[in-house]
Amino acid sequence: MNPREMTGLQIMQAFASGAFPRPPISVTMPMEVDTVEENRVVFLATANETHTNPLGGVHGGFAATVLDSVTGCATHTALGAGESYGTIELNVKMCKAIPFGKTLRAEGRVINVTRRLVISEGDIRDDNGVLYAFATATCMILRPGE
Repeated sequence: MNPREMTGLQIMQAFASGAFPRPPISVTMPMEVDTVEENRVVFLATANETHTNPLGGVHGGFAATVLDSVTGCATHTALGAGESYGTIELNVKMCKAIPFGKTLRAEGRVINVTRRLVISEGDIRDDNGVLYAFATATCMILRPGE
């Protein structure tokens, strides 16, 4: 498999199936792929003691990184072969403290695609649907030779 010849969806599906190695950020911020579809991904994320802030809770950067990951990976599923992307804006709203050791669902969804930009949204929720954090992201599509 040559990633330069694969669509973004095919690349994300290859990560999900284990055909491509797991990105190191998914170890640093424990995330497992649950679902990969066109314009949508779901990860399972669990904060641990390595994510502790100076006040003893889960650092807000954990939620921000997980949301950047799911909005970016949702964006990735909308890309054509040879295209990549870069996040140019990420807006995160923290709604509730992330707990230690509780696996949460992080979902990213594409909401608009233009020739140059992809806008996506994401959220982190527990099994009861309680919202912990929400984000919107804008990513620029990068094409070879442009």
